[in-house]
Amino acid sequence: MTINANDLHGAIAAVVTPFRDDQSLNPEGLQAIVEYVVAGGVGAVMTTGGTGEFPSLSRDERAQVAEVAVKATANRVPVVAGTAACSTREVVALCHDALDVGADAVIVTAPFYFPLPAKSLYEHYATVARDAGLPVVVYNSPLYTGNDLSPDLLLRLLELPGVIGIKESNADLGQLVEIVAHAPAGRSICTGIDSQYYPALAIGAHGIYSTGATVLPDRYSRLYDLVIQGRHEEARALQLALQPLNRFFEYDPGYVSPAKEALRQLGYPAGPVRKPLPDITEDERAGIRKALVDLGALPAEPQPS
Repeated sequence: MTINANDLHGAIAAVVTPFRDDQSLNPEGLQAIVEYVVAGGVGAVMTTGGTGEFPSLSRDERAQVAEVAVKATANRVPVVAGTAACSTREVVALCHDALDVGADAVIVTAPFYFPLPAKSLYEHYATVARDAGLPVVVYNSPLYTGNDLSPDLLLRLLELPGVIGIKESNADLGQLVEIVAHAPAGRSICTGIDSQYYPALAIGAHGIYSTGATVLPDRYSRLYDLVIQGRHEEARALQLALQPLNRFFEYDPGYVSPAKEALRQLGYPAGPVRKPLPDITEDERAGIRKALVDLGALPAEPQPS
């Protein structure tokens, strides 16, 4: 499908990459999870981001994940393929892979490991936007990349032909406010932090790229719908109700294992994380279950008589 910024709104599910016990890809598991999130009302599906364990995937695996998602969505919602890498050359190659398997857009973090000046970061995205062959979403994730894209730089990147939006995962909500206030028309401005979802929508953002939306897509989609309908008190209450679960999808103990554990508890074949990512503890497992029970996603355990 041909998409533009208007197609990227609401709860965009940043899906996990399911593995089998031998840590090989599980395409059937991914298909089941994509079907689940689409049925839950998400606005789009994002593959091979941090939630999708992209640093642990080969180039071929990343293309395979995007291809499975494209087939599973069957043009019902857009597929945004994660194509982050350290070099501009590799990012462009990954974008071409995504194009070849039918993805609708790509999402690209800043290069990581080497600290880079703003000029180099701008030139990186300008080249990617020119050569990707697909619409580009710029993804600011400074905690993980070590290269923070300032609001001024992000606003300059939004002017590039081919750049249709931003995923802002800076913990400083004020930076998102600055971008929303000054972004050119016709761009998709989204948060990438689950605990910022309602606040971001309330100040005019268009949605969220969300780990939580992979686990409970109907709840995260409903929150967006409530805001669009002007039902802010209900939306605020839902955000607060989701917060005990969102805590597991922030940065400690690391969001991938909690997301996969939550999906397993809901009956979906997420599988293990790829090593060296940590497994969760029994206390964390119990906390995830309690959060899901409190949200009505799982039945409460019967009390002993």
